Parts: sequence; C-alpha cells; structure tokens
Amino acid sequence: MKTCSSEFLQIRGRRLHVRIWGSEAAPLLVLLHGWCDVSASWQFVVDALERDWRIVAPDWRGFGLSEGNNDAYWFPDYIADLDALLLHYSPNDPVRLVGHSLGGNAGTLYAGIRPERIGKLVNLEGLGLRLYMPEEAAERYANWLDQLRDAPTFRSYPDRTAFAARLQKENPRLSAEKACYLAQFMGEDDGAGGIRQAADPHHRWVNPIIYRVEEAKSIWRRVTAPVLWVTAADSAIFKQLFAIDSADYRSRLACFRELREVTVEDCGHNLHHDQPQQVAQLIEEFFTA
Repeated sequence: MKTCSSEFLQIRGRRLHVRIWGSEAAPLLVLLHGWCDVSASWQFVVDALERDWRIVAPDWRGFGLSEGNNDAYWFPDYIADLDALLLHYSPNDPVRLVGHSLGGNAGTLYAGIRPERIGKLVNLEGLGLRLYMPEEAAERYANWLDQLRDAPTFRSYPDRTAFAARLQKENPRLSAEKACYLAQFMGEDDGAGGIRQAADPHHRWVNPIIYRVEEAKSIWRRVTAPVLWVTAADSAIFKQLFAIDSADYRSRLACFRELREVTVEDCGHNLHHDQPQQVAQLIEEFFTA
C-alpha cells in the first residue's frame, strides 16, 4: 500500500484536510471524493497507478477530517473550496482533475466556470441530479423547513467491525479487507463508545433549491478541457437518475466539446472501490495520451 501524508489548510474559514501521495517533483493529479466518502478511499486507485504522480485528495468540508459547517451546506461552497485548493497547489498551471459523484459534479461545474484552470477532466458518474419541475419547488422548501426543526444524526454502530459490515451490506462487492480499511477512515468516534459516519450529519438536510439542469448545461458548454465520462454498468444510483438513451441524458453529454464515454463492467456507483485497477488504467491512459 502506497503511503500518504496529511496537510491541514485554512480555506475560506474552514480547516480542511488534504491527503497527499507521491513526490513533489511528479505531475500533479487531483482526486475529489463523493458524498459521505473520504479522501482515503482513493487508496485502492492510487495503489493501482503505475506512473509516479503527486496526488492531492481533499476531504470536502464536513467529511472525513475536514471541519464542517454544523449547519446547512450549499453546493457553491464546494466550488469555492476547490478554487482555493487549486490556487494553493497549482497557482499557475491547469490541473488534471478526477471527480467521483459529488466530486464529479463540483469538478465539472468548476471546469466550466474557470475553464483555463483545468487541463483534462475525468468524471466518474457526476453529471447532475434528475430533472426537476418548477412545480416541485414549494414542496422542496417545505421539506427543508420541516428538517430544520430537528438536529440531524447518523446511526451509530458498536465498533468499526460492525461499521465495516454495514459498508459491505451497502456494497456486496467490497471484500472484508477493503471494508475494514474504509471503516478506519469513513467512521469516527460518536462520543459514546460507538462508531458513526465521519461526516457532519447536516449533509442529510435536503437542499431547498431544486436542481436547475439548464443552468448546469450552460456552464458545461464552457468546458474546454477534454472530458472522460465513466459510468458503472451496475450502478443503481446512475440508473435512478438517467436512462442511458434518454433525450435528457444525451443532451447533457452533448454539452461537452470533447468527450469520451466509457462503461466499466461488474461495477457499482463506487467505481474506485469496485474496480480500482480499471479506473487507474483509464485515468493514466487519458492523462498521458
């Protein structure tokens, strides 16, 4: 297993944790994790990379070892945090960026907002949410107001072994070894002798503002970087969001000037957990082509 180091940066009023692999002299590669995940879960992909890279992987605010809001979360904060992080680690040069799920969404929007900052982009199943209708807005706000009345929580487990079993239940493809490794970083002490998700439970609050597909598409059209769009053949989350041949889905992909599509077989939404060797190979082939 390749060793990593940790850095803590003060970014926009939050103490953010960043995990780093590789030598400073190697080419920079930035990895962005998804919702309720952590930077350490990229370890399987990092171990499978054959070339020497300087890998930078932050814990998003409120996940892993990064400081949270202890209040509502707004998606633009991820984009602003990413902007500050990239300014710190690569102030002058465009970067190679890989994002999974939430990380893919944030990274791809950023690539359209600041196209000059991204050299190439790998997006692992992060192409927005489902198409919402304006008529859904009132109910969305009502749900949000209802949630504000109670403090959110994550369920606790007796120990990390039990938490690892829960990870395996959610993803049967995880080996016991991988689940135990992930439980070290995706779980934290709940203060009462148990283990809970290493995340601010306020992430569970629904966003009162409905997702605006046309707004996202207008940003994606500004992306100048080549994009590798990777989906998992057995991803339940992806299938809930999109029909592969739907007009909505195809219109989203059509926004990008230079896009390559790849589907990874025998794989669920967490591609970097299920098929890290294939994901690593795709990343290196794309960035070194």
